[in-house]
Amino acid sequence: MDLSTSYLGLRLPHPFLPGASPLVDDLDLVRRLEDAGAPAIVMHSLFEEQIVREPAARFVRTERHGYSFGEALACFPSPEAFAVGPDEYLDLLRRIKQAVRVPVIASLNGTSLGVWTEYAGLMQQAGADAIELNVYALSADPEATAQAVEARTIEMVCALKEEIAVPLAVKLSPFYTSLVRFAVQLDECGADGLVLFNRFYQPDVDVERREVRRSLELSSPAELPLRLRWLAILSGRLKASLAVSGGVHTGADAVKALMTGAHAVQVVSALLLRGPEYLRTLRDELAAWLADHGYDSLQAIQGCLGLSQCPDPAVYERANYMLVLQSRSRQPVADPRPRVLTCDDDEL
Repeated sequence: MDLSTSYLGLRLPHPFLPGASPLVDDLDLVRRLEDAGAPAIVMHSLFEEQIVREPAARFVRTERHGYSFGEALACFPSPEAFAVGPDEYLDLLRRIKQAVRVPVIASLNGTSLGVWTEYAGLMQQAGADAIELNVYALSADPEATAQAVEARTIEMVCALKEEIAVPLAVKLSPFYTSLVRFAVQLDECGADGLVLFNRFYQPDVDVERREVRRSLELSSPAELPLRLRWLAILSGRLKASLAVSGGVHTGADAVKALMTGAHAVQVVSALLLRGPEYLRTLRDELAAWLADHGYDSLQAIQGCLGLSQCPDPAVYERANYMLVLQSRSRQPVADPRPRVLTCDDDEL
């Protein structure tokens, strides 16, 4: 069974990538990922705040007698808030490159253009085969327009493309006014891939203590449909490759993502729950599904339910909202019978 795919110009033997996670902090786990068949390793992010904070952290460590700008320092997370600093991150990247034979994708996480973007070049020098820019920005400024928020990201991508020669993927949230137009602009700017989507970790509220608490929940398959919709809408419209991130826990989940246009499938929560060896299970489940349905390659289904190929494109658009509600009102609660689409062999 041919499960090969192309992502960011990298030819991969199968689409399952271990996504950005703490797994890469342990070289033994990294080797286990490679042994389980990982075709590439995606590192967790180096944050803009880590890079901006590092000079101040060095000052505190070496000049503890001077507190003239202590109030300003309080605006940054403490050095202990991060597992590794910028120098340690680059060292980890080098050690991972030495430990495995597969491509390594480094990751930057930031929201604005600045000195921190120079680290993309340092990542390339340290051996990164590609870089993933995680745009994790939640705009709470009432004066910031949607156009301004998007323009910052486009400016970052254009600057990074000038800084590096390796491929660049952009990991996005779904919260843009016109995601399709934004994706096209990133594509035109030279982004080699888009990853759909990063996950905004939602805070929780302790009502007794009147405190806002950080919370982290692993993904579930319930998050996948949002990604399937936008994969399908973007499929065939961009030169950039597409990856799904969030919600894939089984081979069947991956089949859905591939049918709607994904070239790669990033997996994190399933690996954290079941261990690195679960990559092998996912690959085997995908191969078994293709064989059971008479396909001899992954390319036979890739993008077959994208918006331009789908036999009923309205299922991805506004008409679907009305039709789903109407069908629900006419059907028994115990038997909703959702609309089912299939790949038309003549359109593959």
